[in-house]
Amino acid sequence: MDFEPALPIPISYIAGNYYVFSIDAVSYLRREHHICGVLIGTLPQIPQQNIFLGLPLELMPEEARLLVEKGVACIVDEVKAQKQGMKALMEEDRRKYLHDLESQGLQAMRVQTSRKEQQKEKTLRKIEKQKAAGKAKRDARKQASDGQADNATSDLFADNDGQVASQSPSSSPANPSAYGSTAVNPNSVLGITPPTSRPPIPTKPSDDQLLPLPQVPSSYPLFAHLHAKGYFLSPGLRFGCQYLAYPGDPLRFHSHFVAVSAGWDDELDLMDLISGGRLGTGVKKGFLIGGSEREAEKHEDYESCVRTFSLEWAGM
Repeated sequence: MDFEPALPIPISYIAGNYYVFSIDAVSYLRREHHICGVLIGTLPQIPQQNIFLGLPLELMPEEARLLVEKGVACIVDEVKAQKQGMKALMEEDRRKYLHDLESQGLQAMRVQTSRKEQQKEKTLRKIEKQKAAGKAKRDARKQASDGQADNATSDLFADNDGQVASQSPSSSPANPSAYGSTAVNPNSVLGITPPTSRPPIPTKPSDDQLLPLPQVPSSYPLFAHLHAKGYFLSPGLRFGCQYLAYPGDPLRFHSHFVAVSAGWDDELDLMDLISGGRLGTGVKKGFLIGGSEREAEKHEDYESCVRTFSLEWAGM
């Protein structure tokens, strides 16, 4: 069963950018509202990784505004929310929250210790199998040598085998405790770093923490129009456009269009159209250009008041 977070989802406004920190909210927005955003989180030990990034999810201003207009999310001044939340936090709540974190750390330590014990047992079984296989080979060699050599030679091989057998236990201790102790110290608990500050800070922001609609670029009507048509949209900087339009989830589909916006009365340079058409055809996509009609901004009906055109370069 898919989890649905409580609406509206708080979008944190920090230093001019919009972030979502909850994994449940991220999956819900992607699944139900075609909002992908860009994962920007990285691991402290691998700061230059560029394949598997994590939370938080950064949203374009267009994505944030679209969600607010639909009533799915709200914009929260995160700095103000943090300051007010810490002031309102009672000492009893603080102790309870720290106790919950300690319980999570203890559980994580138990899981880690159990995995170490399993790995240790697996290693010991592997060593015992290797010792048994070596002993069987030595016994077979000894029996073969007894049937082919005289008594003196047979005694010599027996002595050598006896030396090997007597030395083998000392090379790998049979006592499992020799491989390291995995005793659990109940006083040492793994430190848990929570991904969000809620709890203990209240989840629902107060009215004075909410911000107005995000400021969006002039291309927002095109963004809202394509989104209303069911497309998944992502930033198109790497393809030299404003948006990449996918017919489904980008994890399953390639984009169909490289999209750019233009005003209704803007003059279009023919060279821009030619280069855009060649670019789209070169990356196996259509070059889409669109904009809102003059009266569209008054009605905000971007689904029916935006005109789009697709160009493809033939003969390549």
